[in-house]
Amino acid sequence: MKRTMATMLAAFMLGLSLTACSSSNSTNTDAQAPAESSGPALSGDDLAFYRFPEPVDVHIGMPVDPTDKTLPAGDSVSNNQYTRYLKEKYNINVIVDWTAATGNDFKQKVSLTIASGKLPDGMVVDDRSFMTKAASSGLLYDITDLFQQYQSTQVKDIMESTGGRAMDNASYKGRMVSLPNITVDTDGVHLLWIRKDWLDKLGLPVPKTLADIEKTAQAFKDGKLGGANTIGIAGPSKNTFPYATFLTSSNNLGGFDPLFGAKDAYPGYWLDNGDGSVTYGTLTEQTKDTLATLADWYKKGLIDPEAGTRDNVGDPINANQTGIFFGPWWSGGYGNGDSFKNDPTANWQAYPVYTDDGKWNAHMKTTGSTYTLISKNAKPDVVKAILIMNNALVRDEATFDLSVAVGWYPLRNVMAAANETEYEYAELLKVLKGETQAEDYNVPNSLYKLMYADAKKVKDVIKPPYDELNVSNFNTANFGDFQRLYSLLIGDRPFSTVPIDKKVFSVTYNQTPTMETKWANLKKLEDETVLKIILGQAPIDSFDKFVKDWKAQGGDEITAEVAELLKK
Repeated sequence: MKRTMATMLAAFMLGLSLTACSSSNSTNTDAQAPAESSGPALSGDDLAFYRFPEPVDVHIGMPVDPTDKTLPAGDSVSNNQYTRYLKEKYNINVIVDWTAATGNDFKQKVSLTIASGKLPDGMVVDDRSFMTKAASSGLLYDITDLFQQYQSTQVKDIMESTGGRAMDNASYKGRMVSLPNITVDTDGVHLLWIRKDWLDKLGLPVPKTLADIEKTAQAFKDGKLGGANTIGIAGPSKNTFPYATFLTSSNNLGGFDPLFGAKDAYPGYWLDNGDGSVTYGTLTEQTKDTLATLADWYKKGLIDPEAGTRDNVGDPINANQTGIFFGPWWSGGYGNGDSFKNDPTANWQAYPVYTDDGKWNAHMKTTGSTYTLISKNAKPDVVKAILIMNNALVRDEATFDLSVAVGWYPLRNVMAAANETEYEYAELLKVLKGETQAEDYNVPNSLYKLMYADAKKVKDVIKPPYDELNVSNFNTANFGDFQRLYSLLIGDRPFSTVPIDKKVFSVTYNQTPTMETKWANLKKLEDETVLKIILGQAPIDSFDKFVKDWKAQGGDEITAEVAELLKK
């Protein structure tokens, strides 16, 4: 609780994480206070959920998933259940100045907006470099003091649960200049998602290693279980990546993260060598070895032939054309809803991918990867309104009809306790088994925002037996509840029940000074080289030239800066 598949998924990459999240365990006593010109007499949650006596207009820029079909007829980006809620509860009018399609279109719009110096009152960006660029250009509002005054109890607890990391991420030169995204740890742990019903039809075991996955993908393809054009393994789209990186360290749907981990490779991460030096993980021999394996699989026709060029990473998954993809806990349930609608027997299950000697390696995410930016030109009441919008999402998200994609909530920037998914996994099983009751979790302003709401629903969605849950245990009548609970109890099961043998953290998840001028070109060089190798458009030996070019074009200088961070 931080990519409709590709774009809704980009929205998830932009934000999801844990969950769509907030809860109905609030007392919901929104405050009416005198006009602030005379000085508010309120504090704490009364002020955090203050209703303005006069309308406050908040102008925003917003990513929109062009494939999303969940808005009811007559609703729009600026008039839907979420904007009406903000108007009715808080007298906040959301005015959408501009939209851009999730993914690269939105990134380009954000870049142009920052370059022009003309920010809307608020927008959520999916890369800290956008925040630092805007802050260094003097475009952002210093919310340090207002945030302390207007944060809700829940938001305060969630911020504190990170041990100061969230505040560090949201700050520039010691001042808070954005609202941070705080997502569950599981958002950064990528899993093998596989059609267990396909395995059962072929009499195959669950694959554990890369060799097992190759054999299984070939069997799926040969058996034409997804039709004549069955795809063995789904791959990234043009808006997603072969692996997560230190700047976007979570929610990489359709990438190959678990496969790299199984080779003890961590591309895109800054690795501590243990002797005071650092290595950029993409440059290692383990990464080269994994790329050679992926290139071989692509050549054999096991990986989606449209990998890297598809508009939507989820198309073959939702069409039940493939039986294998990789992604975090939410991507089976939240992320592939149409797969279940198209085939109610689609028994997607999640598993770790292991090394040849049986170890589970996983790179770990930072606190969160999205940021709410507030323009320095925003009026004080507008800034307060944005803080209240954030508090309201954290508290009340579970009260919405979540069959309407929560990405339509204005300035949605997920905040959730880092261990929320595994906590809920364990507690919801207790509810199912009769060991606890839903009312046991009726704790107003709980750190675990959705626990009470989920506990009240879980028995309506899941039927026994509970020991080996699969799709046949789930009732899809309320599809939004199904998606959430499937993600939690199927998608989070590996993280909650299987210890990770090696957790790899990046030395830094932020940019160094030299990165601000040279990283864009280095990242482009990396992305193009990696994709060309996988797709067979460049030989594996081109990797060695890439390493030399990367170092020469600023990589060595940046590596030295990261090493200095390690020493500090």
